[in-house]
Amino acid sequence: MKKRTFAAVLAVALSGAVMMSGCTRSQMNYQIAEAIGTDGMYENNEPVETPKMAEKRKLLEESESEEATLQEYLSQAEALAQGYNFEEAISVLNQIPLALARDQRVSDARERYEKGDSNLVNWVDGDIPHLCFPTLIYDTTMAFDGDDRASDYNTTMVTCDEFSAILQSLYDSGYILIDIHTIAEMVTDERGTSSMEEQKLKLPEGKRPIILSQDNVNYSNVRNGDGIATKLVLDQDGKVKAQYTDSEGHDVAGDYDFIPILDSFIEKHPDFSFRGARGIVSVSGSEGVFGYRISSAAEEGSAEEGAVQGQDASIQSAGGSAANQDDTVSAIASALRAEGWSIACAGWSHNYMNDMSLESFSAEIDNWLKYVGSLTGPADILFYPYGAEVEYPGEKLNYLLDHGFHYLCGLWGDTDFREMGDLYMRMTRRFVDGYTLINAPVYFTSFFDASSIRDDDR
Repeated sequence: MKKRTFAAVLAVALSGAVMMSGCTRSQMNYQIAEAIGTDGMYENNEPVETPKMAEKRKLLEESESEEATLQEYLSQAEALAQGYNFEEAISVLNQIPLALARDQRVSDARERYEKGDSNLVNWVDGDIPHLCFPTLIYDTTMAFDGDDRASDYNTTMVTCDEFSAILQSLYDSGYILIDIHTIAEMVTDERGTSSMEEQKLKLPEGKRPIILSQDNVNYSNVRNGDGIATKLVLDQDGKVKAQYTDSEGHDVAGDYDFIPILDSFIEKHPDFSFRGARGIVSVSGSEGVFGYRISSAAEEGSAEEGAVQGQDASIQSAGGSAANQDDTVSAIASALRAEGWSIACAGWSHNYMNDMSLESFSAEIDNWLKYVGSLTGPADILFYPYGAEVEYPGEKLNYLLDHGFHYLCGLWGDTDFREMGDLYMRMTRRFVDGYTLINAPVYFTSFFDASSIRDDDR
């Protein structure tokens, strides 16, 4: 039997209704609605939408649309406020159309945000810790498989699960991520004289500041197929993710290294980041940046260290022309900066700077600025490779300052140290790797329990 159309059903219903002697309009509407399955759906069971019904529907749709618009503004403002960006949150409220801004929820939110800064307190408890991490291991079964690199991975790296557990411990312990530039900044007075001045750091009551970073992100020491990311990529939303090759040989991108894991954690816990702070990513250049060979280095080389040579397959096979890879590096750097990340110089060759001659040292800095800084943007932070600092004072220090590096980070295992110079802030990092987690867990007792977060696959 062919399925009858709505028109056919309506015709039958109408013909049946007309045949009913003395049938009222209400009864006729009921008979029709029952026949076509719309009983109770329309006003007085009218078979079509009446002008009154249309007006009511229009008002309801407008009300729902206005509520959705208002909720979007309120949600955006609240997300900013949770990260202590109270002025920006108020700015969002100021954009709400006047007809919607009369809502009590807007007034309540504005009152809370205007009081936000008054609830911050001065941080006066001394040194600020800086935890620095290496590349992270995602698939431990592939990394710790007993081959010639398993032992090296075990001592030099941290797993993604360990890092996630560390973040949770820091959050639960009241630590809050800050930008290194909020501790001190270069200030120029009315005479044009510049100096580094410590800033008054105000934080939510009960919170403790911390800086997080990842060192020398080039992936040159990673073999593809070992369960470790080999490069950074941008996803369809322009977010920075890490790509690794899974056990079936598929290239997959996601939260497989330090940067995307921290970004996702902050998205879930916006109150862990003070006013949009992220971490610091240091990069060198002679063995690539973010997992990509950079063309200037390959074509011209450097004065002492030479051109890019002997790089791991993760760099050599990054794909695309060198120029295209330059564009990719620049795009990734721009996305990082837009998200609140800082990019630091780790030298051109990532070698010990204390042993370099002044000529070699100046070439090291010049090459980084020429080949890497031109792609990643200017940097005012320097990470001394392996913690090998230059002399204070000294000609190398002067060279750094003259070239814009004013935040200088060394490397001390179990100590937090900060020193202010006329034109610089010197700060230590605590390096978190497999070796220290296993052999020196006492270094981290103030931040997390190394024994409880350590991966069982180690």
